[in-house]
Amino acid sequence: MRKNKSGLTAAILSISLLTVMAGAAVAPALGAIREHFAGCKPMTLQLIVSLPALFIIVTTFLFRPLCRLMRTRTLALAGLALYVVAGAGAFMVKDIAVLLALRALLGVSVGMVMPLSTGLLAYYFPSEEQSRLMGLSAAMNQMGGVVATLLAGVLASVQWNYAFLVYLAGLLAVVLVAVWLPSERLVAGGGFKVSSLLRFHPSVTAMLLTMLIFFVYPTNFALTARQAGLGPMATTLIMVGLDLVAFFVGLAFGWLMKNAMRWMKYLSPLLFMAGYAVLAWVPGVSGMLAGSALIGLANGVGVPYVNTIASIKGGRDAAVTVMPLISAALYLGQFVSPLVVTPIADACGCSPYAVAAAVAVVFLLQAFLTRHHHALPPEA
Repeated sequence: MRKNKSGLTAAILSISLLTVMAGAAVAPALGAIREHFAGCKPMTLQLIVSLPALFIIVTTFLFRPLCRLMRTRTLALAGLALYVVAGAGAFMVKDIAVLLALRALLGVSVGMVMPLSTGLLAYYFPSEEQSRLMGLSAAMNQMGGVVATLLAGVLASVQWNYAFLVYLAGLLAVVLVAVWLPSERLVAGGGFKVSSLLRFHPSVTAMLLTMLIFFVYPTNFALTARQAGLGPMATTLIMVGLDLVAFFVGLAFGWLMKNAMRWMKYLSPLLFMAGYAVLAWVPGVSGMLAGSALIGLANGVGVPYVNTIASIKGGRDAAVTVMPLISAALYLGQFVSPLVVTPIADACGCSPYAVAAAVAVVFLLQAFLTRHHHALPPEA
């Protein structure tokens, strides 16, 4: 059933490398895109980053039927092909409506492969390896963000639409999946049911809050930096720095889970609180750098922690039970973030970062109230 273990791992992790790029990769280009579409409302431009998330959510609810229709390799290749076409296809678009339509199709493509990027780790590997592998998955996700954000920023400095060429990176995953991913049907044990949501609600809620808080950063930082007088390259480098911090945390995540597992559930909300407080109330470049680093740490801990807990509790069927729920929560948080945080900030007359810090307090309370639900079985 299994091919070369290293090749299989590389194929699965290559999908993780791409999923973060669905929305955040073009965030550094928002300033240039805003100049090109000068007549559009700011909320419309923010949809360029957040709209894929809505369609990822819808597609994850269809993930189990898709698994019935297609074997894993076919499903992954179909999703990756659509990813490349819809993502890079925006390079040729001049109309905002067509651009948003392609962003929606990009969301469909990620919804097809996102549960595989973590669920297959639970399917093919034992629970004792999953903390390390989920950390690697998160690290690859962040490395994808580093490369894509840097390239998008550089390409956007040439012309706004060049930023979308970063999605051609999906061709690498197409090759790895075609060569190494087995072609088989996933075990569809519990399926996508309300009972699964009730069983896994602490992890689902934690992922929702993680992304709702984190996505305040990519949807606001480029515009904030421009208002502070920073150029596109400086803005891009700071955002890349955040992804690099999260990348190194992902590499160290297995060690952190072994040595500080009792406190891991609280670390992400505490770091989010500190990071957004710094961005909201510490002026200048120093505040931007420190706040970005803290938010990178928070995201680097939070995502693999939730995925690890959920995958171990979900067992071998995690890809068709809990991981679609986690994927839906992840992208629901991304989608609703600007729709919730921006109006609250406007109504209160405060920075979106201050609202994010307040939501992080709610996240900390959720982590404390569900601490028993996050406990792993002794053998894990």
